[in-house]
Amino acid sequence: MIDAVAKTFRSTLLRRVGNVVISRAVALGIAPSHYVLLSIRGRRSGAERTIPIRLMRHDGQEWFVAPYGVRDWVHNARAAGEAVVRRGRRSRRVRLTEVSAAVAAPVLAAYVKKEPVTRPFFDARVGDPVSAFEAEADRHPVFRVENMQVSGGAGA
Repeated sequence: MIDAVAKTFRSTLLRRVGNVVISRAVALGIAPSHYVLLSIRGRRSGAERTIPIRLMRHDGQEWFVAPYGVRDWVHNARAAGEAVVRRGRRSRRVRLTEVSAAVAAPVLAAYVKKEPVTRPFFDARVGDPVSAFEAEADRHPVFRVENMQVSGGAGA
């Protein structure tokens, strides 16, 4: 039996329209609660780039997973190390720390259980051992999301 190979991401018109729709829903606070807008400063342009993304909660921590592989937001997150997470009228500045494959593996395993639409982009399948997801970590980077400390000033 031949093993299936993970699909390669393609930015189609339908996907772009879907991102616009989900982005607006998140901005209004009416999208499912696990979706947020992630805004990161572009590594070359310096301009803020915003995408809708699942804020994964696993083992008492928050994570961002790159289900479609190393995309622009991943390069920007690596360069900037911080971002703004928004949902509705609420926003917060966060630190983004890319984690090792060993740390990423259980997060990836949990992610594919919760996001069926992204499963075709993974070689590992729901129910596979965590080690199968560890092998995926180089293609699907995972970032730990941590609130940044607000320093001094009124209203802090």
